[in-house]
Amino acid sequence: MYKYLNNELDELNSLFKKTDSSFKNNVTKLSDLAVNSINNKGKIIFCGNGGSAADSQHLAAELVVRFEKFRKSIPALALTVDTSIITACANDYSYDEIFSRQVESLGKKEDLLICISTSGASKNIHKVAKTARVMGIKTVLLSSIKFANNNNSDLYNLVIAVPSLITSTIQTSHIMIGHALCREIESQLLN
Repeated sequence: MYKYLNNELDELNSLFKKTDSSFKNNVTKLSDLAVNSINNKGKIIFCGNGGSAADSQHLAAELVVRFEKFRKSIPALALTVDTSIITACANDYSYDEIFSRQVESLGKKEDLLICISTSGASKNIHKVAKTARVMGIKTVLLSSIKFANNNNSDLYNLVIAVPSLITSTIQTSHIMIGHALCREIESQLLN
């Protein structure tokens, strides 16, 4: 176990050394988009598949309930939690539409959609981003350098690509970015 823990820590340390000012500026842009959305009576909408679905739920809970401070609830939701909607949509339409149908129903132009995808290649993620853009909703993708070869970047107002190819490192970075976002939102909205 000690060997594996050291490997994980070494990989994260290497990643932190690779993050440059443009990466940090993009995370700042994300927080600006989120705070602006909330200040304009919008909500933060998260979605992702697998581990990214769990991250979506985690981050929505941090905003709705609390992150570090006791405060008024911040409007956020994860499109990954309603199994009846997800399975009905996958059955009646397509798995590619499980998130886009929800945004079509629940989204408004003041919202911010944050898509989380390690590879950035999920069809349902691109479909929800396309739906959101048509509706005038700002879109952000948390992904990795795997997404650099993807030609769907025009679907997103902002892409934050973690400079790693290792899934566990990418996912750890996404939750770190999410926590930094929650901390900044709380700080901005409580001042």
